[in-house]
This record gives sequence, structure tokens and C-alpha cells, in this order.
Amino acid sequence: MDHRDILLKKIADRDIVAGVIGLGYVGLPLAVETAKAGFRTIGFDVKKEKVDSVNQGRNYIVDVADSDLKTLVGKGMIAATTDLSEIENVDFVTICVPTPLDAHKRPDISHVEAAVKSVADHLHKGMMVVLESTTYPGTTEELVKPILESSGLKCGCDFYLGYSPERADPANAIYKTRDIPKVVGGCGAEAGELISAMYGAVLDNKVFRVSSPVVAEMVKMLENSYRNVNIGLINEFAIFCNEMGINIWEVIEAAKTKPFGFAPFYPGPGLGGHCIPVDPCYLNHKASEYAFRFSMIDASMEVNDRMPEYCVKRIGDMLDRRFRKPLNGARILVLGVAYKADIDDSRESPAIRVIDKLLTEGADIRFFDPFIPKYTHNGKDYEGERELTAELIRSADMVVIATSHSNVDYEFVRCHARAIFDTRNATGNLADRSNIELL
Repeated sequence: MDHRDILLKKIADRDIVAGVIGLGYVGLPLAVETAKAGFRTIGFDVKKEKVDSVNQGRNYIVDVADSDLKTLVGKGMIAATTDLSEIENVDFVTICVPTPLDAHKRPDISHVEAAVKSVADHLHKGMMVVLESTTYPGTTEELVKPILESSGLKCGCDFYLGYSPERADPANAIYKTRDIPKVVGGCGAEAGELISAMYGAVLDNKVFRVSSPVVAEMVKMLENSYRNVNIGLINEFAIFCNEMGINIWEVIEAAKTKPFGFAPFYPGPGLGGHCIPVDPCYLNHKASEYAFRFSMIDASMEVNDRMPEYCVKRIGDMLDRRFRKPLNGARILVLGVAYKADIDDSRESPAIRVIDKLLTEGADIRFFDPFIPKYTHNGKDYEGERELTAELIRSADMVVIATSHSNVDYEFVRCHARAIFDTRNATGNLADRSNIELL
């Protein structure tokens, strides 16, 4: 039998050993689902604390059930290591490492390069390699493939390469890794077939094959640019609705009743996370090679980027209007520094940008986040409040709700706050709104 037939049989028999490089919000849930599907799985990460946690059955990702991880570790179905030489023992490896922006908002794919070089060092015949990290269209074939082929093995003959965009949405109560269809683009028909078969075995055949890796890479760019543009639109609507004295949240609820042609998006203090604010920069990086700019994306990014500044202006206006108090010297309590609700991730968080701007204006800042007791930003550590007490709330001139965590009692906050600026409509269902203003 050739490599294709051998691999298809090994997939059907659950004889594949799977590897996942990068055990973060994307990698660990994928590794757990792969192990649950009956494939022995090895997780790789450069951070020893993550590796130790996995091997002890201690979960650190909101989308992974503690009991699932502990059971899989106990059965020997999943293990983690910092030793990348173990890659030589896997048949199928996915790369799920971070792809941040550098200081100049240019793509930083150094983590991808390092991971691919490690795979190349231990590549063997019949191995399937999949990049899942978000990146610019062309990365798989222009960067990953040459590095892997530097091993002396030939793509499509000796090993199989593809791209499948990660679609993680941490803390989504409905859609987890197992429930979200995978898009797969392989370097050649056999790679597409084999990689799709592997994902299909893990995800109950929720796989959509496209013709090439670059198409799959562009899918990711489209998905998040779509969100970026629509969030920019609704943020601009929010600004204008405030000028007219209209509640944008009520407008959205009414528009949602249309059963076709409308998808709701919601305003906020800006964009955060590892995808939506980052992906357009990756897309424009590639577009620059063709002397092309995405004018709609640029416009939406401009709107979204100025939302923290707009929020600070609204806070200053509220303080002046209600208390005749300037921002300089005002005590502000910020609720939530995570980039979205119910997670412990502050990457690119707009709440932190709001805090930065408030500090620049001379405000005295306290923050409370039940998921993030402290964070580091620009080399400086920021310590949060340990408990959200009535005394803490009353001590503030204003409370700013920057992230709407579901385990915060907003009626309790309302009862004790002098004033609240709610950027997330977390207080939308409260009856007494005399001390509340919405974004």
C-alpha cells in the first residue's frame, strides 16, 4: 500500500498518533477533542507550566472540561512535553502557535517559523502537517512548504501539507471546537483528502474542503474582516445615536427582528483578542504586495481604534455634567479588563487601552476582573482589586463597565455606584437607570 492507503487505514483504525504544537485557546481544546476521538495525542508547548498542568490533568482553558482532561491523562490518551524531538513519533501534527503583530503592526510569524523548523527537523515519510495559526494568505505554500522540504522530503510525495483556519471562540456556550466545521485546504488533492479524513474522524465529518491552502487562509481573513467592518459600522452608529439621544442597543434589538438580511453586531470600547484586530493587518500585509488596500477595512479599523478615546471623552463629559469634576484626579473603577466576557485573556483588550488613556488624563484608576487579578502591559504590572465590595464601588467617582462578565452582580454595582458608564449594555435589564449611561 502507498502512503495514502496506509494513512486512511490508520485513521479508520485510530492508529494515528496526533501532535498539537501550541497548547493555548486553540491547541488544547483541539488536542482534547482529538484524544476523545480515540487518537493518542501529544501536546507540545515551550511553556513548562502549561505542559505540567496538562500532565497533571489540571485544565487552564475555559472551553475544556476539567473532567475530560483528567480522564484522558489518566487513560494515557493525552500527554504534553516541551521536547520537540517527540514530533518524530507523530503521524499528524497541527501548528497552533500565536501570530501577533510587532510594534509597527506588521505580522510576526516568528513562532510559526520556529514551530515549522522543529517539524522539519523531525519530519518523516507519511506525516501530515497542518498549519492552523492565523496568518496572511500564501504562508503555507510560500513559507511553510519550503522549510519542510529543506528536510529533503518532498511535499505531496513524502509528506502531506495543508491549512485549516482555527475558529475558536473562547467561552462561547453554544459552539465549541467539536461543533465548529473545519475548512481544509491541502497542497494537492491527496493532502486535502487525508487531512480532511483526519479532521472528519475527530469532528464527526464537519469538514469543508477547498481547493488549496491559500483559499483556506483567505477564508479566515474574510471571516474576521467581515466582523471588523460590521463592528466598525455599529460603533459609528453608536456614536451618532448618542449625538441624537437614541439608545443604540434598542435600535439593534428592533433590527434583529428582521428574519433576513441582517446580522446583529454590538458596539463596545474597541476591539480585542487574538484575531479581529489583528487579521486585517495580516491581510493588508499581503495586499501591499499587489499595491492594493482594503479601503472598507481601513475605515472600520480607524473607527474601532478610536473607540477607547471616545469612551474616555464620554467618561469626562459625564463627570463634568453630573459632578462638575474633571478627569484629572477623579477615581475611576473599571470593571473588566479581559477582551471579552467570561475569559481570562487580555490580549489587545480595549479595556486596557481605556485605562491607559484615563491614566494619561490623570485619573486615579482601580480595576476589578474576576478572571484577571493582574495583568502586565508595556512592561509594567497592574494589580486588580481582590473583591468587588460596596465600599470599593462607593469610593469611586464613576464605575466603567468595560467587559460584561456574567458573574458580576450589576444590580449590586448600580445600588452603590455614584455613576456608571456601561460600554457593553451589561445593565440593560435593570429597572432603575438614574445613575447609568450607555455607550
